[in-house]
Amino acid sequence: MKIRSLELETVCGITSILPENDKPEIAFAGKSNVGKSSLINALLNRKSFARTSSEPGKTQTINFYNINNAMYCVDLPGYGFAKVSKEVQAKWGKMIEGYLKTSPMLKAVFLLIDIRHEPGNNDKDMYDWIVNNGFEPIIIATKLDKINRSQIQKNVKIIKNKLQVKPGTIVIPFSSHTKQGRDEVWQLIDELVGYTEE
Repeated sequence: MKIRSLELETVCGITSILPENDKPEIAFAGKSNVGKSSLINALLNRKSFARTSSEPGKTQTINFYNINNAMYCVDLPGYGFAKVSKEVQAKWGKMIEGYLKTSPMLKAVFLLIDIRHEPGNNDKDMYDWIVNNGFEPIIIATKLDKINRSQIQKNVKIIKNKLQVKPGTIVIPFSSHTKQGRDEVWQLIDELVGYTEE
């Protein structure tokens, strides 16, 4: 997809009512500091459209980015961030779950996992949770440029084993710095939302 127009259209906090969109949505989930904002910026060819931060837990809202008036890229709050109170975490959880369960336009959920580390319990819980909400998450293994080429397959295998992914689950190694994996992610999104270049 060539990005012709881009707008942060809706920002939903804990108390907001979710928008009733009429275009397909693709959501991105991942724990705090996994590189979600960087990935979205890399996909959208923007330096700092989605706010990135070295401080985990920066995204505390569900952000709906309208792309080409054809689809929405939905940025979900990061999970598993210790500095946020349990009460706030629970509210975020309810907000994300509410979105996953009720959005009629949601076509797929991409789950971001740091390729350098074995997925934690939070990652496993999130994976299971997305599956239980009726989606088969597509895994994006972020921070690819931080490991050697020779480690990629081994680390992807560790991610698959730890998350106990369903057979046939797609795992895309991705680097927001080198943009490796960007074309594969877009190709999938185009297929999922039925987008064709005019």
